[in-house]
Amino acid sequence: MTWLRDDVADRTRARTATLNQLLLASVVFALGALVAIGSFPGDPVLFFGGVVIVIVLTGATLVVPWNRLSYGWVALVPAIDVIAITLMQLAAPGTAMGLLWIFPTTWLAAGFGLLGLFAVIVSIAVIITVLTLVSAQQVTYLTFLLPLVLFAVAATSHLTARRSDAQRMLLAKQAQLLRRVLQTSRRQEQVVTEVLDAVDFGVVRIDGDGQVAVTNEAHGRLQQAMGVQDGEAPAFRDDGVTRLPHDELPVERALRGEAFEAEIVWFGEEPAPRKALSITARRLIDPDGDDGGAVVISRDVTSELEALRARDELVASVSHELRTPLTSILGYLDLAIEDPDIPDHVRANLDIAERNAERLLRIVADILAASSSSSSSIEATMTAQALDVRDIVRASGEALLPRAASRAVTIDTTGLEEARVWADPMRLRQVVDNLVSNAIAYNKDGGTVFLGTTTDGTSTWILVRDTGIGISEADRSRLFQRFYKAGAERRSGTGLGLAITRDIVRAHGGEIGLHSAPGVGSTFIVKLPATAPGGITS
Repeated sequence: MTWLRDDVADRTRARTATLNQLLLASVVFALGALVAIGSFPGDPVLFFGGVVIVIVLTGATLVVPWNRLSYGWVALVPAIDVIAITLMQLAAPGTAMGLLWIFPTTWLAAGFGLLGLFAVIVSIAVIITVLTLVSAQQVTYLTFLLPLVLFAVAATSHLTARRSDAQRMLLAKQAQLLRRVLQTSRRQEQVVTEVLDAVDFGVVRIDGDGQVAVTNEAHGRLQQAMGVQDGEAPAFRDDGVTRLPHDELPVERALRGEAFEAEIVWFGEEPAPRKALSITARRLIDPDGDDGGAVVISRDVTSELEALRARDELVASVSHELRTPLTSILGYLDLAIEDPDIPDHVRANLDIAERNAERLLRIVADILAASSSSSSSIEATMTAQALDVRDIVRASGEALLPRAASRAVTIDTTGLEEARVWADPMRLRQVVDNLVSNAIAYNKDGGTVFLGTTTDGTSTWILVRDTGIGISEADRSRLFQRFYKAGAERRSGTGLGLAITRDIVRAHGGEIGLHSAPGVGSTFIVKLPATAPGGITS
């Protein structure tokens, strides 16, 4: 940092020389004026000679470009001042003219470091000794008073100057560091801004005080595409029909301190173009552990949702068209099987054809159910009532006993307790049948299926646990997706049963969970409300 120190010194050199010399010249000029109008006990020629030297030297400091000269040349000014004041002291030895030495000595001690302080000590000692010898005065304690005072003042000035230089350099270093930090922060801010503007999803940064601090270009494009008017566009829930209240808008929820994941919101009102956004809000924590605001990320999923809807419509249409001829085929197969004139080997072939047709019809029924298994469509066909879930679970287990017996699987119902639930009995039976059927199908030969029910008066739980092959961690995350079939051991079926089961449970206001380990077995837990929303229990 030597260059910084030199730069600071160069900027202050001329100003220091001028100010110090002007201060001494002002005092000397005033003293000369007093001597000129009054009586002077000494030699006026010698006195005014010293005054003239000081005045001329002051004029020189005003015109000399000290910043262009080596710093050592500045020391000539206080050195000449010492000589001029010595002449004034010689002009009147009995006066206090020597006090004027304070000005150049403090300048030398403060401005030229230890070398300047040493020069002050030597020069003052020499001058006082010479003056004492020349004036032939008696040496007393008063003889040493003036040099001691000058030494003390010079030392104090030297220490003060060193502290001032240290503080000035520290401030200069801090200023330089702050400039670098500011430049780095600006570069980082520019990089972050460019990255945010390059992505195709909207980003909104909300400060802890609820103010929007950062938005990217993609957010502005989404706002424009949604036809935002007066700061807000018509918003609807994920069904695209139910109007979303203002206080449930994603940004409003984020401002209240909420966090949520992949909330689907439709913006716009038909017949105008509409946009579906998947919106996520994440809370931020500042270094003190307090809430630092949130980041709201919105992604346009209109094309994805329209593609899914088109797929479901196509699947539903194809499945519906398949259902009618399959029903007719089953009817004619039943008639053929019941004909007493049919030979046994033909009847056996017809039985096989009937079983496969029934299986195909069940697959078609699952596909139709999946294509209309949104929460809104299920809720529209539900008739919830208060009932004892234990009866439904026990009936499902008894109905599936023949299938379990074919593989020597035991169905354990000792864990069934009385548990009230508010649900549609037909839909709930569909859920239990699917879970128990899977527990049997993917169990080990001779294994066990444990069924259990319990309640705490507010929520009711249904447990279905098997001792089968289990489910891997990779498959567990996707098990409830439509058309997904986990593992090589689970390739049978359509992959729709668990997706339909989850949709039915959610339509009841409940949740379904899974705990599983490969080779150990799986446990499905269904949580349902024990009472109606209004508190009805029976």
